[in-house]
Amino acid sequence: MVDLPLVVGVDGSHHSLEAVDWAVDAAARHAVPLRLIHASLWQRYEGIPAADPARPWELIRDEEIAASAAERARRGGPDVKVCAEVLPEDPVAALLRAGRDASGLVTGSRGRGGLAALLLGSVSLAVAARASCPVTVVRGGEPNRRGAFGRIVLGVGETAGPSAATRFAFREAEVSGRTLEAVRAWRAPAGEVTDDLLLEGDPVRAHWARAERTLDHALRAPERDHPEVSVDRETVEGTARKALLHAAATADLLVLGARRGHGHAVGLELGRIAHAALHHAPCPVVIVPERV
Repeated sequence: MVDLPLVVGVDGSHHSLEAVDWAVDAAARHAVPLRLIHASLWQRYEGIPAADPARPWELIRDEEIAASAAERARRGGPDVKVCAEVLPEDPVAALLRAGRDASGLVTGSRGRGGLAALLLGSVSLAVAARASCPVTVVRGGEPNRRGAFGRIVLGVGETAGPSAATRFAFREAEVSGRTLEAVRAWRAPAGEVTDDLLLEGDPVRAHWARAERTLDHALRAPERDHPEVSVDRETVEGTARKALLHAAATADLLVLGARRGHGHAVGLELGRIAHAALHHAPCPVVIVPERV
């Protein structure tokens, strides 16, 4: 069986180099090769013509970006198999295609300065919304990126059982030896009346109990399959956005699921919580596709 590579999008910015550093450690943990991709449409950039007219300056620049990222990866992970490629195509299309035969995709949160920064931010968002494999956007403080806290936070949504994101989080916690904190947020809207609320009597207690049941249904099978993983369960009153961003402040990774349906626009497939996490989380964020 061939191990699928971990694919990293690089563009020479310090954010993409942070993504390379994170990905090297992840590839080493999972014993998979690392594939670095620098994709660009040359006509969108400006620069000084190359001294050798037989080789476009854009190609020379792109090869240097890829080679520099590969050298950095080899220094950081001497036991990791690394390859680097330059692809003259749209970055989103290139990464989505590469993701079809990858264990995961990794991007930085921003690109090179000015307009390029906004463009790469859009690339990361588009890839996270549409990829067929887990996508990690490397962001947050240096302690979070290097795994100083020993914690993975999992956001648990409405589910009748274990999701792809839940299983991903358990595997990652097992491989890395980190504690997994599963967070389920809940609220008790004023005036809401449902059968379970009437049976429970106390609306606040009923919503809390419902959140506890959701966690139990989501975690029961993965806990059985990964008995070595230490799991903390948190039911938090309030919005999911606030609860997850708070928990992520002292986490190495935030894991969220995103539904992959048909006919949706980019961004809508992420959902509001995942979208907010990609923009504001204080640690790296993994978006795991959930098929519906």
